[in-house]
Amino acid sequence: MFRFFPQKDKYIPETSLYTFDPAGAIPQHIAIIMDGNGRWAQNRRLPRVAGHQEGMNTVKTITNYASKLGIKVLTLYAFSTENWKRPTDEVNFLMQLPVDFFDTFVPELIKENVKVHVMGYEQYLPAHTQDAVKRAMDQTKDNTGMVLNFALNYGGRAEITTAVKAIAAEVAQQPELADTVDEEMIAQHLMTGFLPREYRDPELLIRTSGEERISNFLLWQIAYSELFFTDALWPDFSGELLETAIASYQNRNRRFGGLDKEETT
Repeated sequence: MFRFFPQKDKYIPETSLYTFDPAGAIPQHIAIIMDGNGRWAQNRRLPRVAGHQEGMNTVKTITNYASKLGIKVLTLYAFSTENWKRPTDEVNFLMQLPVDFFDTFVPELIKENVKVHVMGYEQYLPAHTQDAVKRAMDQTKDNTGMVLNFALNYGGRAEITTAVKAIAAEVAQQPELADTVDEEMIAQHLMTGFLPREYRDPELLIRTSGEERISNFLLWQIAYSELFFTDALWPDFSGELLETAIASYQNRNRRFGGLDKEETT
């Protein structure tokens, strides 16, 4: 794990143990828990919403950077099913952010051939947020490059519960399906089921702000993901730090529960 220490309004990274290799293994799917917007603002004696606004600028930066690196799917944890507990003013601001974000960024996404997808319980979002989401997805539906996948009003346990209920309903209609329930069927019923099979599970999960927990994010999909935690608050996250995370990934031994060849001899 790499640590990034704050110095007033910026982060100075420690020297990395690894060097990013652009010709090396690049994760096909990267997921990010974007944490620390509020603290970023409070450190500057600004209202918390200023951190969320700056965080959206970071989303734009990282989206463009990830696309140029050849990443196939970038999944960003934008709003959880638990975030409704936050103050009403903050929630209202967060529900307006997608409207402002997509209105200004979609033309650039189209130019960069990035396809927008949103997963979560969209039906519970305010109407203006739903409209912005649907509009962005429709405007980019023909793009064939990186998928920018926002988890909006999303929760991992709720996602699994919904999938189990859907499978149970199918089995109730066709009891013979009970014997066919397997990991692939479950994966198809999860919110990442729209992705090609080889892209559904993130190879790399990044969390900013120094917190080292999963926070109900992609609980099924990250079973074998590599984890990377940084103290950098999300508004301070950069393309260089993304490369640092990938460099760490490139130097890990992914065995998926098995052994290295030399360990079997």
